[in-house]
Amino acid sequence: MELQGVSVLVTGAASGMGKASTLAMAGAGAKVALFDLNAQALQTAATEVSGLAVACDVSSSDSVEVALQQVIAEQGCPRVLVNCAGVGTAGRIVSRSGPLPLDDFRKVIEVNLIGTFNVMRLVAAAMLELSALEPDGVRGVVINTASVAAYDGQIGQAAYSASKGGIVSLTLTAAREFASFGIRVMTIAPGLIATPMLLGFPQEVQDSLAAQVPFPKRLGQAEEYARLALHIIDNELLNGEVIRLDGAIRMQPR
Repeated sequence: MELQGVSVLVTGAASGMGKASTLAMAGAGAKVALFDLNAQALQTAATEVSGLAVACDVSSSDSVEVALQQVIAEQGCPRVLVNCAGVGTAGRIVSRSGPLPLDDFRKVIEVNLIGTFNVMRLVAAAMLELSALEPDGVRGVVINTASVAAYDGQIGQAAYSASKGGIVSLTLTAAREFASFGIRVMTIAPGLIATPMLLGFPQEVQDSLAAQVPFPKRLGQAEEYARLALHIIDNELLNGEVIRLDGAIRMQPR
């Protein structure tokens, strides 16, 4: 799919892989809409790409419905959705202080898994109204973001791993359902990416994490995620699959 003049929606767009994706999509000529809860950072990111900033809670049906209608009114219905919104809350299922608070687990599931599903279902429904593009009849592309934690869950990451595992499981199901409408669904499962959260760790911690990556022996860059997203959009045979972007890392238990 050529992105010149195409409406693209990116969630979690104020920082990290989401922001890198907005830059890549805009660089390819797309009209970019940005969703995030951090209104100030969101506006800054949108200004960099002359995009549309819409403060939005991806886990809220009402919030996404209103935000999506604004995108459609101002930029047209998105043909591409890149779901990057997510949170991570570490905590053992049972620690010395007792069981993990259920609200802590629920919050991660609501943002990462339900939020991904919520935006996908609403954008896909809108995509059905678009005309199919020649020659293959494609209407749109959905790219969701999981994590290697879906496969290599570490101690203390039960909520995060469960949320990302759910996204992995959604991939083929959604791709099969949407296939007859010409909508492809792919998932990227990043490893250790140098996002603001990880870059907030002390340098010695960052170096220790980078040393765990077989090759290249470094942290991944958000721009590498964005380049893969661009390739997924361009390569129409990619559908219903999860791609690990991780330098061959397999996370240790802790």
